[in-house]
Amino acid sequence: MTTSGVRPPLALTMGEPAGIGGEIALKAWADARAKAGAARADGAVPPFVLLDDPARLEALAARLGLPVPVRAVGSMAEGAALFGAALPVLPQPLAVPVTPGRPDPANGAAVIASIDRAVELVRRGEAAAVVTNPIQKSALYAAGFRHPGHTEYLAHLAGLTEEPVMMLAAQDLRVVPVTIHVSVRDAVPLVTREAILHAGQVTAAALARDFGIARPRLAVAALNPHAGEGGAMGREEIDIIAPAVADLRAEGIDAVGPKPADTLFHAVARRGYDAALCMYHDQALIPLKTIDFDTGVNITLGLPFVRTSPDHGTALDIAGTGKAGASSLIAALATAEAMAARRRA
Repeated sequence: MTTSGVRPPLALTMGEPAGIGGEIALKAWADARAKAGAARADGAVPPFVLLDDPARLEALAARLGLPVPVRAVGSMAEGAALFGAALPVLPQPLAVPVTPGRPDPANGAAVIASIDRAVELVRRGEAAAVVTNPIQKSALYAAGFRHPGHTEYLAHLAGLTEEPVMMLAAQDLRVVPVTIHVSVRDAVPLVTREAILHAGQVTAAALARDFGIARPRLAVAALNPHAGEGGAMGREEIDIIAPAVADLRAEGIDAVGPKPADTLFHAVARRGYDAALCMYHDQALIPLKTIDFDTGVNITLGLPFVRTSPDHGTALDIAGTGKAGASSLIAALATAEAMAARRRA
C-alpha cells in the first residue's frame, strides 16, 4: 500500500505488440468502465496501468471501433487516479511500427523493457502486482532473449536460485506442472524426487499465503498410465513419485499420490484437493483448458511479488481483427488483485 493509504494499481505489460495484448487490454478497461456503476464483485476489473506505446493503442482502438480513451501518464499513482476516465498508459515506445499478426524482433527490446519496468514498479511498491500480456517467444529469441519463457525470466529478475513454479488456475481446478517448457522426451529425466518436493513445498506455501487455504491438499499425478501398474508400465511411481509424496507428508503437507492422471480431473476427484501436481506441461494444461478455456490464469509461485497472466498465447492469427476475448486477462487482473490483497493482510 502506498504512503497515502491508497492501494496501488496493477502493472500490465505490453506483451507482443503484434498479438492480441493491446486489444484485450482495451477491452478489459472497457469492461471495467461498463461495470463502474455497479457494486464490485468477484471477477470485476481492478485498476491497472498499461506499459505500452500510447500512439499504437490509440490507433488500435480506432481501428477496432473501441470507444476507449487512451492517456499517457507519468506515474502509477497518476494512472490510478485517471483509471475511471481513461485507460492510463506509462509510455514504452516501440522501435518500429506494428503490423498485427507479424511480430518484428526490432520491438523485442521494448517488450522486455515493459516486463523489467513492471517488476521494478511492484518492487518499489508503486504497483500492487505484475500482470503480463502474452509474449511471442520466437520474436524475442531473435532479439537475443535467452530464457525459455515469462516464468523463467521473472524468476531471473527476482534473483531466485531455484526453479520457478508455474500454477494454472480456472474455476475449481489448480494445476502445477513439475516440468515446464521442455519436450516430453526431455521432461521425463527431469521428474525427480527433488523437483516434486520443491514444487509441492512452493505450492503449499502459496496456497496458504496467496489463496487463504489454511491446510492445502495436494494430489500428485503419476507419470505413467495406470500409475505404472505396479512397475509393469514404468518404475517412476515406485522409485521417484511415491518417495517424494512421503517427503511432503513428512513435512506436514497433506499430499496424496501418485494418482493415475486419467482419473484425477473429473468433477468428484477435483473436490478432493486444492491443487494437482502434474509431471509435465500438457498433463496439467489439457484438463485445465478443457474445463475452462476462456478464463484460465497463469500464476508464478514463489516470487517475492505477485505475477499473473492470461492462460493463452499471442493469437497472431486473429490479431487486429477484433475477435479476441478479454475474459482470461480480466480473470488474471482479478486474481492478481486478490493475491496482492492477501499479501498485504
